[in-house]
Amino acid sequence: MKRKDKPSFPLKAIREAISNALVHTDYSQRGAPIRVAVFDDRVEIENPGLLVGGFTIEDVRSGVSKLRNRVIGRVFKELNLIEQWGSGYQRMSASCRDLGLPEPMLEEVGFSFRVTFSLIKEPGSAVLNEKDQKIVSLIKVSAAEGGATPKYLSEKIGITTRAMSSRLHKLADAGYIVAVQKNPYDPKKRYLPVKQD
Repeated sequence: MKRKDKPSFPLKAIREAISNALVHTDYSQRGAPIRVAVFDDRVEIENPGLLVGGFTIEDVRSGVSKLRNRVIGRVFKELNLIEQWGSGYQRMSASCRDLGLPEPMLEEVGFSFRVTFSLIKEPGSAVLNEKDQKIVSLIKVSAAEGGATPKYLSEKIGITTRAMSSRLHKLADAGYIVAVQKNPYDPKKRYLPVKQD
């Protein structure tokens, strides 16, 4: 009854990237459109024009700003579509991190500039509460013995096996643990921690 929707797309970051594309496009390249492409695993925003002479991708990441189209930039600033010069990448990164997604990838492709937003969550990106942290810790301790069963974990934490199964499913989706099983109903199912590089 009190549903709360959480977008799977970093909407603020995508809006920022589209604003940047409009402000920094090289409009002298006739017939070259600004392109927004949506795939299963990513969103790409590409505009005609490489970075302004001497400007690097590292400069963009560090917050250095160099406008190609000053008039368009000034109009966007007046319309509050740009908050502060040079802060766009930081806002895009923060929007992605809030959803547990990697930072946007910036690259020069041919005669265009592309920003790619991955929609694949980074392992272990969700914020865990105290009970979930304890579950993950117990699974890490039991890894040497082949992992932990839902029954063992529910007894240790003090919740029902059904409630534990629900928590384990969410932790697996978030990339903290992995299930070792022959099928979803395997009575010998065990959980192991995800190996960190």
